[in-house]
Amino acid sequence: MSEVGRGRRIELRGTVQGVGMRPFVWRLARELGLTGRVWNHPAGVTVEAFGPVPALDALAARLGSGGPPSARVVSLSAWEIPFEAAAGFVIEESAGTDERRVSIPADLSTCPACLRELRDPADRRFRYPFLNCTGCGPRFTIVRDIPYDRSATTMAGFAMCPDCAREYRDPSDRRFHAEPTACPACGPRVSLVAPDGAPVPSADPIALAGAALAAGRILAVKGLGGYHLACDATSPDAVRRLRERKHREEKPLAVMVPDLATAERLARLSDTERELLTSPERPVVLLRRRDGSGLAPEVAPDAATVGLLLPYTPLHHLLLEAAGRPLVMTSGNLSDEPIAFRDDDALRRLVGIADLFLVHDREIEARADDSVARVVRDRPLFLRRARGLVPSPVPVQPAFPRPVLACGAHLKNAFCLGVGGEATLGPHVGDLDDLETLRSFEESVARMERFLRVRPELLAHDLHPAYLSTRYALERSRREGIPAVAVQHHHAHAVAAMTEHALAGPVLALTWDGTGLGADGTAWGGELLLARADGFDRLATFRPLPLAGGDRAVREPWRLALVALDQAFPDRPPDEAFPALAAVPGGDREVVRRMVAAGLNAPPAHGAGRLFDVVAALALGRGDSRYEGQLAIALDAAADEGDPGCYPFAIDTAASPWQLDWRPLVRAVAGDVLAGVPAGAISMRFHRTLAAAAAELLRMAEAAHGRLPVVATGGVFQNARLAALLAGEVEGRFEVYLPSRVPPGDGGIALGQAVVASAVAGS
Repeated sequence: MSEVGRGRRIELRGTVQGVGMRPFVWRLARELGLTGRVWNHPAGVTVEAFGPVPALDALAARLGSGGPPSARVVSLSAWEIPFEAAAGFVIEESAGTDERRVSIPADLSTCPACLRELRDPADRRFRYPFLNCTGCGPRFTIVRDIPYDRSATTMAGFAMCPDCAREYRDPSDRRFHAEPTACPACGPRVSLVAPDGAPVPSADPIALAGAALAAGRILAVKGLGGYHLACDATSPDAVRRLRERKHREEKPLAVMVPDLATAERLARLSDTERELLTSPERPVVLLRRRDGSGLAPEVAPDAATVGLLLPYTPLHHLLLEAAGRPLVMTSGNLSDEPIAFRDDDALRRLVGIADLFLVHDREIEARADDSVARVVRDRPLFLRRARGLVPSPVPVQPAFPRPVLACGAHLKNAFCLGVGGEATLGPHVGDLDDLETLRSFEESVARMERFLRVRPELLAHDLHPAYLSTRYALERSRREGIPAVAVQHHHAHAVAAMTEHALAGPVLALTWDGTGLGADGTAWGGELLLARADGFDRLATFRPLPLAGGDRAVREPWRLALVALDQAFPDRPPDEAFPALAAVPGGDREVVRRMVAAGLNAPPAHGAGRLFDVVAALALGRGDSRYEGQLAIALDAAADEGDPGCYPFAIDTAASPWQLDWRPLVRAVAGDVLAGVPAGAISMRFHRTLAAAAAELLRMAEAAHGRLPVVATGGVFQNARLAALLAGEVEGRFEVYLPSRVPPGDGGIALGQAVVASAVAGS
């Protein structure tokens, strides 16, 4: 066979559809003088190229090392095929097979080239709110099926005009097979409507919406994956009205700013935070708020941070420009409901909140909240995995021997489908507290199963029998005859972090959070586990603290503080010495004491999060909590970083497992409160103490089990201060792995459930 007569087939897997991979291959093949073809199919992209061996080698090397900016090549396979005398290199239509993998990308933020067009008066897409190309625009939120073609998206009803069709068919154009491509002549349109659904006449709806926001009105804005509720972030009155109408009393609100320069004026940014803020995912990033920023204090009361995000669609860019100020951009829902994404549903649910609705006629196929992240130890840590990340899979080794569906936790729910060597985490669903959220969960699961064309052969769920996610798994197991595996909550946390970092185990896993049902039937949450995929040993935990009133104790942490003081002091100062307790009627305090003494509705809890509540209640005088983690956020915000102090603690090695005894710490905190020590010093000393206690537990575990990798996960390790202090305590002795792309809280737990269930159940 002559040198010019070789053929090679190249299979690409990963995020390789909808990102311009085929035109990239086309241009590269022509540059190298190769003939052949490239096409999409449900499993990825296939290339068949013919020509000299050096050129074929160069093609494979270039594809293996990268491609278009938004592509992510997970695997590349190549083998020789018979030579064909092809005439040039062509892009073929997509093919369908029985094998499917989600190879479409997540939704992509507007690229620089499209932004230039948006602002160019000479361009035919000037100020068009839906312009996009192969490098940006909606993807996951508009797809109905794969392969990812226009006919399988919500753009199917928009017939392309001749100009758009010409670009779409031209492999040299950056809009070649950009499935959502459109222009003012043929694409979606934006409009403004009143709460009763009546149109609001306007030649420029976005300009009118911006003026309304500047005047203090509240708008419902139909975005990429659902509706936002927007208002002027610099207006205390507007923010207060939004909170009252949305029933979100104190939980921080995200703020969208037009550019990085504005973000710099509102917050202090590191290089890593700048990169995260401007990344293609465009998450909400928790940043250190500057004093005198001009933001309304009501945006994030109690917090030292503010959640900022940059615009990620042309519509958002135009709206920010029209409003001329930072905008609160929070999920379009009542507190704790799923985000509204269908037009009729949005009008029904948001009618009492929004003064106006900025809408458009491109349907949203799937809801997607904004992703949320922060930087911890100079690395991104995603707290919510949603728009911009889903459905990008997580590599898993060893591969799943059979498809597994993990149903996640109760709070911050996200499911996971494990197929082959990949785990696909579903979008953030939220807290499974009602049937509406459960319906959203079920719809998301069904959609992902359809995309993957897979029926689970194994189900994984939490130990807690009352979780709606557990009930879903058990009911489906009964109905469809699929085996189900219960996975302990903190074991799942640990294995999720292990999987992300490709740690085979065993590892020492600090899994600290608020609560999760333990294998002994009690509430765990301050655990040190010796963890493997197929099991764990519980090495240490926190001394239990009775939750007087059950979940009510989490909402009213004065109860926790009262019980902790009673246990820490045989003869302690009077309740009235502590503001959080003095504000509570004496009869209510006595009821709590009687509940604990009788063991009535006062279950023991080992959660590290509850100790944060105790210390915050004492140091800050705060007796109640309006949302999960509020007091921990406030305690962190108060910390005086210059204070070098540390409190005493004890470890009870006679207990099995070992117990971190917090009573010496509580006695010291109470003494500081009575002595008038500032809350900032108490907070810093508390954080240092927890880090020192964790380090001591790790050293004890090392003595018993050898030096092993350490993972630190669970909701408590979303705390950047604690994570950094722990790393400092063990530097040079242990390698500490924190989650990054998979949330450390309950939003990432399904990944661990899937891997554990697969390991336990075997093939």
